[in-house]
Amino acid sequence: MITPTETHDSIRAVQWQGDHLRLLDQRLLPNEERWIDCRDAAQVTQAIRDLAVRGAPAIGIAAAWAVAMAAQQGAPLESVLTSLRAARPTAVNLMWALDRMKKRIAAGVDASALVREAQAIQHEDLAANRQMGELGASLIAPGSGVLTHCNTGSLATAGYGTALGVIRAGVAAGRIARVYAGETRPWQQGARLTMWELVRDGIPAQLIADSAAAHLMKSGAVQWVIVGADRIAANGDTANKIGTYQLAIAAKYHGVKFMVVAPSSTVDMATATGEEIEIELRDPDELLSTAGTRTVVEGAQAWNPVFDVAPAELIDAIVTERGVIERPSSIAMQAMFGW
Repeated sequence: MITPTETHDSIRAVQWQGDHLRLLDQRLLPNEERWIDCRDAAQVTQAIRDLAVRGAPAIGIAAAWAVAMAAQQGAPLESVLTSLRAARPTAVNLMWALDRMKKRIAAGVDASALVREAQAIQHEDLAANRQMGELGASLIAPGSGVLTHCNTGSLATAGYGTALGVIRAGVAAGRIARVYAGETRPWQQGARLTMWELVRDGIPAQLIADSAAAHLMKSGAVQWVIVGADRIAANGDTANKIGTYQLAIAAKYHGVKFMVVAPSSTVDMATATGEEIEIELRDPDELLSTAGTRTVVEGAQAWNPVFDVAPAELIDAIVTERGVIERPSSIAMQAMFGW
């Protein structure tokens, strides 16, 4: 018998091949499904930096496999760890996965043990996503409409997804009747990736322009905004894809609930508030072009932050595999994650 958490779940974008890592190149979707075979840690680092693999959990998983592969090849692990750590500074899952691998290295384990550790990280993420899907879906009243931002599905994780996992579980349980996805400029992860996943797994959804979100909320079609996270501070402030902050503001104004879905590895209790989170700035050319074709007049300049921070007071629920924190605060976060 197929359970609700096993429906709408056909994608695995990070695949270990025994001696190398295979990644689905997310830069080319939906037009082309091309796989990249990374045969050393440097190639994985480049894939992370270039957004061929993206999504905080998937980045951490890929990095863990890069360390395991480097150990198999007898590469200097300290320099591998340093290079991987610098690839994307905002997503805490990357640091968490590397710290976990580093701890095993410090314990003196061999390459085969590091392979097992990377596999455990990947398996645990998939299990966490399915657990979060059930927990998050239980908060949603039957017949609801939801809006999501960026891509938080199987492409961004070991499988099933975080925010998109909640949507998958909610659709399977009959709680979610309408799904909307914002396009997510400038990389259009919502348009290119989230819609690709939803169509592929048979979940009806509508794409909206990012600038249509507040108007959609005003119409009454949306009861929840459901997003992922790249780092959650100790007070519940949440860094996520640029555009999340304005969605949280609009949701509060329109009486729409706002849910953050992320594994506990995304929680950074060493970062007190969102003000301390480093926000990655990327090449302005990404904003001045679309699919490699320049769309803005020569001589124009651009500012291209990749993330923003939604304050805890705008968040109704943070869902992790450990449980749900409603109306997050420093006290509530400490109670669940006080390591």
